[in-house]
Amino acid sequence: MRLAILSDIHGNLVALEAALADIASVGEVDLTWCLGDLAAFGSRPAECVQRIRALADADEGKRFKVIGGNTDRYLVTGERMPVKPYPESLEALQKTAAMLRLLNNGLLWGMDQLTFEDYEFLRKRLGHELSKSIESYGTVIGYHAVPGNDETMLLPDTSDEVARDLLLDAEGCLGVGGHIHRQYDRDLGNWRIVNVGSVGMSFDAPGYAQWGLFTFEGDQVQVDLRQVPYDVDAFVRDLYQVGHPAPEWAEARFRQK
Repeated sequence: MRLAILSDIHGNLVALEAALADIASVGEVDLTWCLGDLAAFGSRPAECVQRIRALADADEGKRFKVIGGNTDRYLVTGERMPVKPYPESLEALQKTAAMLRLLNNGLLWGMDQLTFEDYEFLRKRLGHELSKSIESYGTVIGYHAVPGNDETMLLPDTSDEVARDLLLDAEGCLGVGGHIHRQYDRDLGNWRIVNVGSVGMSFDAPGYAQWGLFTFEGDQVQVDLRQVPYDVDAFVRDLYQVGHPAPEWAEARFRQK
């Protein structure tokens, strides 16, 4: 049994195509999961949704399954990410306002690019999680950030105690997420937790499209956290060509400058 998992595309079609080509290169995969954040902030939000839609629709979602992430929720509902409350100076207030303006403009522009079919595709996947029982191994679960919450940060250095608490109400032995744009593989004793990183906006390997390949044999799983380079310059040029509302900001985010 081979399971491919990708997450956090963020409207970066160049990186998505690189990741999909890498998935195709490893041979037959039985099941693919996409853990959300398909569209927001990159140059090609609609095209990324449509690419994933086509893969999911190809076999009616039997072998390619998709859930939503927090930025998909922002696009669908108009909600916005929480920020640190109560800036302690005028300078901090102005920085917060500037950041929120950039984020909001990026989200509104992304929403304008979506067709109603794209919007409906995202809407129907909000709040969903994935689960697969694998014979001899146990149950694997997939979520965007943590089970039951698409916003909470489960970081590489989150304490074991807190990490176990975040998985307390879930059932399984292997949990896989995205959201933080960093790859890791941790053993918590009763859980193994893996983050597959980000296809489109990696924080720990900028310029690389990240995903994970999970190969199950008997009661064991081999985890291959993959990173494939993509043409960042082509992506940045596209930001300017499509009229992105904040191309300099987006370039800095995607390059992690």
